[in-house]
Amino acid sequence: MKLVICVLFVAFTCGCATSYQSTGFTGGYSDTELAPDIFRVVFRGNAYTAAERVQDFALLRASELTLQQGSAYFALIDESNTVTPFNINTPGQAQTIGSGFVTGNTVTYSSYTTYYPGQTYTLYKPKTGLLVKSFKEKPEGIFTFDAAFLQQSLKQKYRIK
Repeated sequence: MKLVICVLFVAFTCGCATSYQSTGFTGGYSDTELAPDIFRVVFRGNAYTAAERVQDFALLRASELTLQQGSAYFALIDESNTVTPFNINTPGQAQTIGSGFVTGNTVTYSSYTTYYPGQTYTLYKPKTGLLVKSFKEKPEGIFTFDAAFLQQSLKQKYRIK
């Protein structure tokens, strides 16, 4: 019974990939403005979120921040991608089955017990961090993302309104 409760709890709390949202219990984005045109974006996924999705959502947030500041382009100054492992341990379980026999005034009982040991599962949570510089005009000589185009493309890919 404890195993069933543990599995249901994990499935209920982490059963879906992290959605595009501000940081919450199942992950999400956070951002910090470091200068008028520089900000840091971090997106954390849960154990059911693919690394590509985490990277895309960090870029989507960078696009939104760029457009909110009245800029049209942004460049990545730095990017970091990490994966944090964590373990889930399920409890062991014992099951005893027996039967009794009555013969006259004598009762005979026999049984056997089967033990199922607990399991350890290793899950991984991806995280992407971006250091971003926004530009009002497209600069020469460095790669930049078109914030409006990228925002539209990623929202379409993930069906975000």
